[in-house]
Amino acid sequence: MEEKPPSPTEDSAAPPLSSTETKPSLFPLFPLTASSSLQTTTTSSASQWLCNSSFNTDISVINNAVASQISHETTQSPPQNDDEGENRAQANPLPFSYEILESSESDGGGRDRERKKDKRRKKRKKRNRDSSAERGGFDGFGSRKSRVRAWADSEANVTKDYYFDSHGDRDNLAFGCIYRMDIARYKPYNPFNLSGLHVRGLYWWNRSGSLWERDGDVDALDAKMKSAGRYWSGKYMALERHKSFKRIRLVAPKLSPVTMQDEFLPLSESDAGVSHGAVNSDSVSKTSASLEESWEDEMLNKTREFNKQTREHPHDEKVWLAFAEFQDNVSGMQRQKGARLQTLEKKISILEKAVELNPDNEELLLCLLKAYQMRDSSDVLIVRWEKILLQHSGSYKLWREFLHIVQRNFSRFKVSEVRKMYAHAIEALSASCSKHSRQVLQAADPSSPDPVFVQLELGLVDIFLSLCRFEWQAGYRELATALFQAEIEFSLFCPPLLLTEQSKHRLFEHFWNSGGARVGEEGALGWSTWLEKEEETRQRVMNEELSRENEGGGWTGWSEPWSNDTKGIVNVENEANNDVVMGDNQDEEEYKEVEPEVDTENLLKMLGIDINTGDGGEVNDASTWIKWSKEESSRDCDQWMPVRRKSDTISPASDEVHKTDEDEQLSRVVLYEDVNEYLFSLSTTEARLSLLSQFIDFYGGKMSQLLCSNSPTWADNILSLEDLPDSMLEKLKCIHEVLTKTQNSPTGFSFEFLSGNFSRNADIMKFIRNAVLLCLTVFPRNYMLEEAVLISEELYVTKMNSSNCMVTPCQALAKSLLKSDRKDILLCGVYARREATYGNIDHARKVFDMALLSVEGLPVELQSSAPLLYFWYAEVELANNTADDHESSCRAIHILSCLGSGTKYNPFKSQASSVLLLRARQGFKEKLRTVWSSWVRGIVNDQSVALICSAALFEELTTGWDAGIEVLNQAFSMVLPERRSQGYQLEFLFNYYIKMLQRHQRQSSLMKVWESILHGLQIYPFSPELLKDVVEVGHYYTTSNKLRRILDDCCYKKPSVVLWLFALSYEMFRGGSHHRIRGLFEKALSNDRLCSSVVLWRCYIVFEMEIAHDPSAARRVFFRAIHACPWSKRLWLDGFLKLNSVLTAKELSDLQEVMRDKELNLRTDIYEILLQES
Repeated sequence: MEEKPPSPTEDSAAPPLSSTETKPSLFPLFPLTASSSLQTTTTSSASQWLCNSSFNTDISVINNAVASQISHETTQSPPQNDDEGENRAQANPLPFSYEILESSESDGGGRDRERKKDKRRKKRKKRNRDSSAERGGFDGFGSRKSRVRAWADSEANVTKDYYFDSHGDRDNLAFGCIYRMDIARYKPYNPFNLSGLHVRGLYWWNRSGSLWERDGDVDALDAKMKSAGRYWSGKYMALERHKSFKRIRLVAPKLSPVTMQDEFLPLSESDAGVSHGAVNSDSVSKTSASLEESWEDEMLNKTREFNKQTREHPHDEKVWLAFAEFQDNVSGMQRQKGARLQTLEKKISILEKAVELNPDNEELLLCLLKAYQMRDSSDVLIVRWEKILLQHSGSYKLWREFLHIVQRNFSRFKVSEVRKMYAHAIEALSASCSKHSRQVLQAADPSSPDPVFVQLELGLVDIFLSLCRFEWQAGYRELATALFQAEIEFSLFCPPLLLTEQSKHRLFEHFWNSGGARVGEEGALGWSTWLEKEEETRQRVMNEELSRENEGGGWTGWSEPWSNDTKGIVNVENEANNDVVMGDNQDEEEYKEVEPEVDTENLLKMLGIDINTGDGGEVNDASTWIKWSKEESSRDCDQWMPVRRKSDTISPASDEVHKTDEDEQLSRVVLYEDVNEYLFSLSTTEARLSLLSQFIDFYGGKMSQLLCSNSPTWADNILSLEDLPDSMLEKLKCIHEVLTKTQNSPTGFSFEFLSGNFSRNADIMKFIRNAVLLCLTVFPRNYMLEEAVLISEELYVTKMNSSNCMVTPCQALAKSLLKSDRKDILLCGVYARREATYGNIDHARKVFDMALLSVEGLPVELQSSAPLLYFWYAEVELANNTADDHESSCRAIHILSCLGSGTKYNPFKSQASSVLLLRARQGFKEKLRTVWSSWVRGIVNDQSVALICSAALFEELTTGWDAGIEVLNQAFSMVLPERRSQGYQLEFLFNYYIKMLQRHQRQSSLMKVWESILHGLQIYPFSPELLKDVVEVGHYYTTSNKLRRILDDCCYKKPSVVLWLFALSYEMFRGGSHHRIRGLFEKALSNDRLCSSVVLWRCYIVFEMEIAHDPSAARRVFFRAIHACPWSKRLWLDGFLKLNSVLTAKELSDLQEVMRDKELNLRTDIYEILLQES
């Protein structure tokens, strides 16, 4: 029997149903009525998938209709093949008919056997068809949808016309896509009446015909559909990226100003027609022509629009930058390298035109130079930078970016060259500051600091800190310390004399070479005080000489001066005698130098090194290089303080050992010529305090945050680190504890290898303590510096005295400071907090009470600091509060009530009365009104933030947590949105807000805490405190995939080292996929700025070695790291210490040679290690 299916042309000729006829449902799964769904039953032996008539028509005719629609061919209907087809098209689809084929009689027996087989086959098909109908008509696939009560081709009577499937299909997650049998298949009822708006949006046409190829919408069981796929397949993803593929853009029409003032938006005629179904296809086609565009059309339209905007607004930098960014998007769609280069040239020409019109715009200059970097070689790029910097020598941003480029260029990198560039930068910026300072002094009000001048000096301080960090990381630690000492002395302790810059340098040279104690050393007085003492000493000596001459008195007789001839004779005799002595000494030295040379050769041969061979004296044992790297690291940690030159005490006739020691110490001596080029004067208080705070942070001292995490200075400091500060390591440790609690087998990975040796070095802590104590004379009653000096004293005393003592380590220093200034109440508060940290709560209360009792007798300017003291006292009490003890809460309420009511403070005796609480609440409201008025004007200080926190804490303890949160929300509403991200005070206030929510997360719900943290992350995306909260709370509140998306989104929008570290810590502490962790590392290091982060490279190497256990991958990462950060000696030594199992002795030897070529400071000679081994 031969099966004759109906041809596509026959089915496509069916006329559309009239409005009176019953319309079949487009979705056969949910029929309109039971009768309509069963009106077309099949009697064919071949199983039909769906019974609806719309699914029986051959869908390939759609392509013909599309082709005719797009090419504007007017075809009324497809051609008919024969009359039989026309009759069949007018009627309903008939079941398939079969004809009996004639055969010869000779095979009668064969026909009987074949006939029996056909009968058995038909019965089997019928059974399968019946069972398929019972299961839903999908023949083996109906069992997947066990919850579906009725399918379209089932004969069961249904009571409802539709059903809701409330259970999702889990197989979509398992297989990553929708099951092909569950995809809705449909076509428009009458494709010939469709408007071009829909057809062109779904189909794409080129000269050769339809890209979908006539089999694009075939049955789901067709083999071609399996290979081609649907819209998620690679074929159609490529189609989406095709530059000639046209898309529909629905652009709302621009309303006139008169229309915008109305209270409603009127519908246009076309919209009204669409809503009522009476739209004309011609009108829609005309409308769609203006909205339909391909990628090329979009590129041309946007280019035309940008050209118009740049002509109308030539001085708007945002328009030019957006135009340049659009060229990057165009380049991303181009596959050919030549086309991308042409687009880059176009971008450069756009930016050059922008810079020509806006020559002083730094953002446009930076964008242009980055475009040059993508095209030009390094030598050409440096020349371009130098030309621009000559024209804009006072731009801190340009100098900072230029120094980053010079420092990262491996082929040109040498320490001396980079050092020279830093000298040029500091000289240019210092000259710009001096010029601006003269202009400020000539202004009408020189007392008020000029914001531009303040930013100039802050930028100069940042460049100087970058230089010190570069010298430290390159191995010149003594020079870095000497630079800090020289600049602090030169800027903070300059003598109050009217001197020119040249005279000031000469006077400072005298101080530097005098041997007097410098800042940080024992007995240091400061340059100004030392000069006064020196002048007093000189005057005293002169007076003593004059008095001695006056005491002698009387006539001493004539004295005959020597003539010139006599002097010449004496000089000649002395020179002759010296020549004789020098000749004898030279003979002796020549005689002595014969044997040491022979001994050296023999010694090297004994060590296995022959200097006459061609290997150049290489060491072929890797263990020797490992010992060398350990010794080099140890000396780096110990040798950081500059050594004084002692030429006066060393005689020329000293022994050989003393000469060797002198040579070693001479390399650690820092002369005035080494620091002279980098000295500059600072006149603003903000710049001086920034220099001192960054000095404390540089050496690992602990100090309250003085910079907002959004500050460029803070971001640059984090980017340039080799080790992480202790504060960030503590936050990462908290995340490690939270994530490993629920794990049966924790990974054991930690970031302890990134901890520096500063806090563990007692000498460095003593150095910080001495320096800050001296600087307190310049910044008196600065509680941040006082806290830093007390913490440094604690660390120093703790390291020196390992035994536990009951007394707080900083008690003696704090008492001595209080004796010198008894009016410093904030020092009392800082000291009391340190006592409470060590558990001495009673002593801390006594100190707080003493300070608060003395507030009323202080001047008004000192009384303004009282809110800080009250707030610290209340926090100390709450920190001491336990679950069973409510005395601390009562004490805190009493303290805050005294602050709010404005009454004189009295030590706690009993619980606060309701009258006092009422007066305190009213008093806080009045005080907060004053704070709001100052905040509106932009005046935000520590005292106002402490008062707001005290008011919120008071409401939390007396009324409830929601009242305290309301106070903080009201505070944030008083600050303009653009100012919320500026200043460390508001960041501290927001962190306090999150802590209050976390204390009451059971009452407030974890969702509110989570939403508040995400909101704060938008304002402070680089805050380590908020990132810690994101990981901790997100681990409990949301799924891991959602938390990953949040972190990835933050890293994509605003990449920073801190963000990537927390994202990596989340994955590594959980034991995440190695591919995921590698992907995070590669994304982070592909950034132009983050690729210079030594911390990220060191983490990557440790991950490959300790977690992934892939030494070959770690080796590749190491070589990439030293190429990206050639100045980091610590990174080079990591290769010796951690990769010695995969690096050969030859490679280690070559690494050391490259380090010497790059002029990194190496303190240990390899022959010293060989001598120790021998």
